Amino acid sequence: MLGTVGSSDWVAEKFGSGQPRIIALHGWGRSGSDFERILAGQDALAVHLPGFGPAPEPTGAWSTAEYADQLADALRGLGRLVVVGHSFGGRVAVRLAARHPEVVSALVLTGVPLTRVTPPKSVPLAFQIAKVLHAKKLIPEATMERYRRKYGSQDYRNARGVMRDILVKTVAEDYLDDATRVVAPVTMVWGELDAPAPVAAAEKALQYFPHATLRVVPGASHLMEGNLEEAVKDAVSAALTQ
Repeated sequence: MLGTVGSSDWVAEKFGSGQPRIIALHGWGRSGSDFERILAGQDALAVHLPGFGPAPEPTGAWSTAEYADQLADALRGLGRLVVVGHSFGGRVAVRLAARHPEVVSALVLTGVPLTRVTPPKSVPLAFQIAKVLHAKKLIPEATMERYRRKYGSQDYRNARGVMRDILVKTVAEDYLDDATRVVAPVTMVWGELDAPAPVAAAEKALQYFPHATLRVVPGASHLMEGNLEEAVKDAVSAALTQ
């Protein structure tokens, strides 16, 4: 059932009939509906992050810290919650736990790009030249957009306006400093074959969280489906008892 988070205008799918004990944050280009099977039978909220699903876009190019701060305001009065974060939502979840520990009782993270463990892909020379020419106003915006759509990632090509600005701002963020400030227990559930957020990055982040465990799910990749979905569901249930 679609509702709001507390008395705020944040939009979320509501599960159960009691006071929420869990809040779930989805990945880039996804929605709160991703958590339907994971949260079934729980008292929980699966947020549609601003700019995704039925939620309106932010008023500006928010960073993940701004997402976290705005979410913390929306959660006031709901007590401490188990926060589940997938991919982009996990970035927000880590910022939330580091900056607003009073609203987080435990973290469950999956497929979150917490830090880079491989060099970034090289930018094609044609794209580099196009950006220089565009900055000097030697090629029009329409031409530059064709280059962006040709050489940008799938997420970048799909994003528009402020959402593209948010993606560009957040894609290179690193969360290791935030990890050191997370006092809540952290359960990391990772797909063995996750390409956007490799297991090696999770293993590195594990050294920075004060209280964390890592479970690698054989054969699973980035999206929450199959064995990975079941493992995340189990982790959420266990976090409620911590």
